[in-house]
Amino acid sequence: MGTVVDDGASVEFHAFFERHYAELTGLAHLLTGEPDAADDLAADALLALWYRWDRIRTADRPVAYARGVVANLARTRIRSAVRERRRVALFWSQRTEKVAQNPDVASVVDVRTALRGLPFRKRACVVLRHAFDLSEKDTALALGISVGTVKSQTSKGMAELQRLLGAQGTRQKVRAVLARTGEAGGRGR
Repeated sequence: MGTVVDDGASVEFHAFFERHYAELTGLAHLLTGEPDAADDLAADALLALWYRWDRIRTADRPVAYARGVVANLARTRIRSAVRERRRVALFWSQRTEKVAQNPDVASVVDVRTALRGLPFRKRACVVLRHAFDLSEKDTALALGISVGTVKSQTSKGMAELQRLLGAQGTRQKVRAVLARTGEAGGRGR
């Protein structure tokens, strides 16, 4: 995973750690706004430096490299948090469902049960495309995947639903149930 560092380099790294840990933690805190995450990010950055210390210690400004590592880790953390918040907001909103006019309750239960049997990505693609009537591009953006992946996952998800529900006209039934659910969930167009 990394290289073996001699005793002199180990002492040198320990001194670097003592001098710059607080600064790197402060930087991480300012970048993320999360005091609890700041320690973890600074520690992860210093661990990354340790693995490359034999090369980094000879650089003109090792602390500049360390700051860059912290910034990159913070950026990754923020992006992950934003994606996760979008997914949570999209799939677990607290909106109450309105009862559709004359719903086929058995079909709704069957389709929802079958949906729960799909892996998350297939289920998400099918729901976003058919319940919320999002385009392939908007679905890809919401899930952080490519348009091609949306196409294949939606197609495979619908095929799997058809297999699970085992009836003729399954696609129409799934689309009708999901369209009613999407309307009840309050599509934001």
